Formats: sequence, C-alpha cells, structure tokens
Amino acid sequence: MKKYVLSIDQGTTSTRAILFSRDGKAAAQSSRPFTQRYPKAGYVEHDPEEIWESVVSVIAEALAKAGASAGDVDSVGITNQRETVIVWDKKTGKPVYNAIVWQCRRTAEYCEELKASGAEKTIYDKTGLIIDAYFSASKIKWILDNVSGAREKAEKGALAFGTVDTFILWRLSGGKIFKTDYTNASRTMLFDIRSLCYDEELLRLFGVPKNMLPEVCPSKHLFGYTDEKVFGAVVPVTGVAGDQQASLFGHLCLNVGDAKCTYGTGCFLLMNTGDKFCLSKRGLITTLAASGGKSPHYAVEGSVFIGGAAVQWLRDEMGLISSSAESETLALSVENTGGVYFVPAFVGLGAPHWDAAARGLICGITRGTNRAHIVRATLEAVAFQVNDVIHAMESDTGIRAATLEVDGGATANKFLMGFQSDVSGKKIVRPAMAETTALGAAYLAGLYTGFYASESELKKFASSESEFKPKISAEERQKLIFGWGDAILKAKAR
Repeated sequence: MKKYVLSIDQGTTSTRAILFSRDGKAAAQSSRPFTQRYPKAGYVEHDPEEIWESVVSVIAEALAKAGASAGDVDSVGITNQRETVIVWDKKTGKPVYNAIVWQCRRTAEYCEELKASGAEKTIYDKTGLIIDAYFSASKIKWILDNVSGAREKAEKGALAFGTVDTFILWRLSGGKIFKTDYTNASRTMLFDIRSLCYDEELLRLFGVPKNMLPEVCPSKHLFGYTDEKVFGAVVPVTGVAGDQQASLFGHLCLNVGDAKCTYGTGCFLLMNTGDKFCLSKRGLITTLAASGGKSPHYAVEGSVFIGGAAVQWLRDEMGLISSSAESETLALSVENTGGVYFVPAFVGLGAPHWDAAARGLICGITRGTNRAHIVRATLEAVAFQVNDVIHAMESDTGIRAATLEVDGGATANKFLMGFQSDVSGKKIVRPAMAETTALGAAYLAGLYTGFYASESELKKFASSESEFKPKISAEERQKLIFGWGDAILKAKAR
C-alpha cells in the first residue's frame, strides 16, 4: 500500500517538498531557497533550471528523510507561485529566457497603454482581473517581442508557455504533460473564467499564439504520470493549484463565505463564493478557486501590498526593533497607540484602494509618542488593511464571513491576531498545520486517487492551534476604523 502523497510547493523564494501521510500530517519535508535576480530596476527574474534543480533536490531529500522511495508515493500534488512566466522550446525543453516573476514591473508602461486604449472593461469582464503587469499575458508578450527569434518560433508552434506548475509538470513527465489547472490559467489574463477557455480576442490583443498554451484542467484531475527515469517511479500527478487557491483548499474553505488570509511580505485574502461569479465594484479580483468537484468554484481576492514587510522596515531600516518577535512585546507594553496611525503605503495602496500614488505616513504623533506606539501602530496597520479587504469582500458579495482562517509567518504574532479579531469583529483561526498551501495540493491529489476518502474525512484531520475572538465593543471598533480611514485619506492626498 502506498504510504504518502507528495506535495511540491514551488514558491517565490524557495521550493518545498512535503510527504503527507494518510492522517493528513507531514511525515517529512525539505526546503531549498534559490536565487532572486534583478537585472534592472523593477525587473525580477528566476532561472528556470535552478527552479527545476531545487524541485529535484527537495523531493530526493524529503524521501530520504522518510526512509521512502518514489514507489511509496501514491500521487503528486503541485502548488506554485502564480503569474510567473516561463517560455521554453518544445523539442529541447530548454527555456528561451529566464522566468519573469509575478513581481516584475517591466511591462507596467505597456499595461498603462492598454488601459488608455479602453481595453480594461473587456479584460475585466472576461478574466475578473484588472490590467496590471502582475499578470502573465504582458510578460509572455515581452518575451516574444524581445527575445531574438521567439515570436517566429512561437508562430510556428515550436515554443511552449507555462506558469511554473506547467514547467514542473513538463519536466516531471519527461515532456509528456503540457497542462495547467483552472486556478493558474485564471491568472494569465488570457482565460475567460466563465466559459473556461482561452479567449481569442485576448490572445489577439496580447499577440500570443494559442498553440503555445497548455491544456487547462480542473485542479483535481489526472494530469498524467511522472517519468520513471526522472522521478524514480511512474506516479500519477492528480492535483495542481496556484499557491493562494491551494491555501484556501488546505484550510478547507470549501463552502460559500469561507475565507482565509495569508500573512507574508504582503497579505492575500480569498473568499469562496461557490458557483457565484461576482465582479467587484470595490477593487477586488475575481478568480477561479481550487475545487474538489467537477464544477468550478469562484473566489474573490484582495491583496495587501505591505504586511510583514512593514515590520521588516521597522527592524532593518528604522532600527526600532531587533527582531520581528520583539514587535509583539513592545505592542503589548502600551495600552494603545496614543492616537498614532501608520499607513505603510511604501509602493502605493493595493485592494480595495488601488492608489499607486499614495505614500506611507505616520500621523497623530505627539511629544508623548514613543517607539512602542509606533511599533503597535505598525502591527495595527496590517490588521486595518486586511479589514478593508474583508469589508470590500462582504460588500461586493453580500456574504458575511464569520471566521477568518489564517496562515503565514506573521500569524505567530499573538497581538496582531488578537487585534485582527478586534477590528474585524471575527473569530480568527490559526491551524495546527502551518503549511496549508502544500497541504491543499496534497488534499487535491489524494482525493482524486482515493488516498483520502472524502472532504468530510479531511475535516476530521483539521485542528486549530489557536483561536482569537473579539474583545472590544462595536463602538470602540468603529472609532478605531474611523481613525484609520482618516489616515488613509491623508496618505492618498498627493
């Protein structure tokens, strides 16, 4: 009997492999960072070969730690950094250029031109996405326009495009699998998320030949099999999802109104809206969610640009704390911020404000303000930003989320989680299994093969490490939110 589901979690700064057992627990894992490349200001790249090498190494190490072989693996699930673009030669399998990372801003000017041309409504209605360099389409166009011979090869059907999941699938299968899933396709800006197909009008708009695009499948699906020469055994790959959607599934946010937030450098919030396609009027993105069933599920998503990065700024640039952990101690050393608000709009404001011109500010400072007040205001700012997105989600969908599932490094800060509960009026649940993204990919893969019997069985595995409930009155909550709103207006006044 097979012992494990292997989850490959290919992130922006590192690659992780985790072997999950039948009780949903991690039996062994391995992680490896890789190089971040910044060839020009605003440019962010990865070497696809280094990504692949990291995948191979973490799989081998995780198996070795478990005392297992590839033959002990029931199935493989893949989750990945979304929107990042790789283009490679179909015959040789070699990339024609470095991976252009989702963070890269090289196509920002082109995207502004697209907005000026009036394409925004068409793109939003079909894809649920706002025009931005964040998404894949403009990155593919850049490679075809700037790499010598690339467009000619693409037109002849010689090149393949994939987000990182597709590249890994191709390599794991020895070039036999050329597929992606709904969640990753929904981030390309080329995929109509209602009709579930690539859109011919968008392909023409971005100049992307259809023959270079992978087949799109549900997240829980038999994508194909690993190559024995590459993997060590023939194993089915049966689960694929972009990282944030995998996290939503890993939290078992399977019902309408279930929501999660990942607290990292930024904060990513998703709410499951079931089969309801909801276009936002408040700056949110509509996307496809990872689904265990045959019919697609949708989600609304909002991104906070600066989350944990604000705490890093306190430590690295301002020297107000020596470690991230110290921020909790300092925040708890004062009863409140003394009226201080901090808006960490270092790179503008994300959802729901979408103000690229906004800049960071600290207001409400008096002679009595000390570093503890500033530190506390910084942590509160993370929670306020998340709350803005929650409010936008509930207003857009008409659905109230009673609970917010959370993951990510910043959730270790008990003050932050407690204040998030206070300001949102919601129960905050931090699961015992921290690796929810990898877990989501494993659940999808294992559900397909029967390694996991059902979604209800998965819920038996779930357990929370900590829960936080609101401790302040509605009046106090509104007073805090009003003060935050006033600070946001000041940050936007440019």
